[in-house]
Amino acid sequence: MIGIIKEEEVEELVQKIINDYDDEKNIDAVRLYEKPDKQEVREVLQNLFQIIYPGFFRDRLYKIYNPKHNFAVIVEDCFYHLNKQVIRALDFCRLRGVMTLEDRERESYRVCKEFFAKIPEIRKILETDLEASFQGDPAAGCMEEIILAYPGLMAVTVYRIAHELYLLKIPVIPRLMTEYAHSRTGIDIHPGATIGDHFFIDHGTGIVIGETAIIGKNVKIYQGVTIGALSTRDGQKLAGVKRHPTIEDNVTIYAGASILGGDTVIGENTVIGGNTFITRSIDANTRVSMKNLEMEYRTAGNQRKTEEISQGEEWYYMI
Repeated sequence: MIGIIKEEEVEELVQKIINDYDDEKNIDAVRLYEKPDKQEVREVLQNLFQIIYPGFFRDRLYKIYNPKHNFAVIVEDCFYHLNKQVIRALDFCRLRGVMTLEDRERESYRVCKEFFAKIPEIRKILETDLEASFQGDPAAGCMEEIILAYPGLMAVTVYRIAHELYLLKIPVIPRLMTEYAHSRTGIDIHPGATIGDHFFIDHGTGIVIGETAIIGKNVKIYQGVTIGALSTRDGQKLAGVKRHPTIEDNVTIYAGASILGGDTVIGENTVIGGNTFITRSIDANTRVSMKNLEMEYRTAGNQRKTEEISQGEEWYYMI
């Protein structure tokens, strides 16, 4: 098959594609080396995990006997690479308008200093997330297991990092970070969401938390939960508008539940049952479940049998 390839025809196809790059589409490779590098952002994240969880995520490239010297090298290296990526990202910031390279370098250094100064606060709130994960999961053998193996804590850690950069109005990079966690864990948390301490994600796969969601303290969420927008048909006109729910303190949301809408508030101490679909506010101290479901069985002879599945007597608020 290789023998039938005609060099001039291949060259013509190559040239046709290259010429198409001059059409000024949004997807064209303009300023190829001036955009944030996805791989380097991931490496920054890996370094930040070493800083946040010292001793758990070792980089074998560093051969230093004194652990504190080792961490100092990691922090400086991480600062350097994050600063470089932020300089690039600031060139795409609609909030700041057009910036010169000098302005971007100055602003990047300022926000990187501010971000690294917040790392002790990030570590403090992650300690509460770790405690909530351990106390909330009887299958957890120890806290070390959660740090090393649990996708929920990984996704929450990346979110906590990205959220601080989001608050500093750094474009692109926070989303690159949370989408990396999304690809690794199946948990999609927008860096703009506001989430209180002692946050626990159990299992996690398929969870979606939108940009303007507000989640209080001591909230527990199971797999397949969506905390999303009721409608996005107006697209960019909704930018900056609260379109995701508010979840108050001490709420548990079981698997498969969907809670939608910017005006939707789930009151404190509420339990949301599995597979519920909620588009309006729920009072505090409420238990919510679907009405009794019906299971259908069909035999090989196509005989049909149905059975009502009770959700439990304790669920006193039905939707």
